[in-house]
Amino acid sequence: MIYLGEFTFPSLPERIAVSTGMVYQTYNLLNGRVSIPGAGDVKAVKWSGVFFGGKRRRTVLVEEWQSPEECIRMLTEAMESREVLNLIVEEAPINLDVTIAKFDYEAFGAFGDMEYSIELTEARALKVYTVSEMNIQPFAKTVETRPEEAKTSGQAYTVVSGDNLWKIARKFYSGSGSDWQKIYSANAAVIEAEAQKRGKSSSDNGHWIYPGCVLSIP
Repeated sequence: MIYLGEFTFPSLPERIAVSTGMVYQTYNLLNGRVSIPGAGDVKAVKWSGVFFGGKRRRTVLVEEWQSPEECIRMLTEAMESREVLNLIVEEAPINLDVTIAKFDYEAFGAFGDMEYSIELTEARALKVYTVSEMNIQPFAKTVETRPEEAKTSGQAYTVVSGDNLWKIARKFYSGSGSDWQKIYSANAAVIEAEAQKRGKSSSDNGHWIYPGCVLSIP
């Protein structure tokens, strides 16, 4: 059997071709299982086969019959969505994640059969390496500097509509909002009491602040 994600191919093709760089392997499925040692990573898998029409659904080649129209619909949708699917071929040593690169089909004969060809490309996870993993030395060392903080110790600020702690921190710390936690830590009791008075169980770590609340800027 051949499984592609949740789709099961109703019948086996005569052979499956697997290309891996310069290596080309062929698995003859209808003549019994053939196991050939692989060489390198699999790049592409392709084969041609037939979706048998309803008049030939009981042919010996059919394992689990589905209408050709349903088979074509499912495979076309998977190709167009670029969905990553797990390909398993029980009669050959193939088990890998793939996407459908190409899928063609054509009606032929008087029995409602559809002849098809399919090409699958291995789906590989993107690996992002750090500079240290690649053993690359940066050209220059970047030193982050921050503007000197304004002298605001003990200064009071009254919250107005539209404020949040990030915005308030930018006003008092030379345009940097990253020190909002300093304001929250210095005013946690006031902020939490005001949030509970407004019906909240908490301020959600300073997310909820209200107009009229007076904060001390450390």
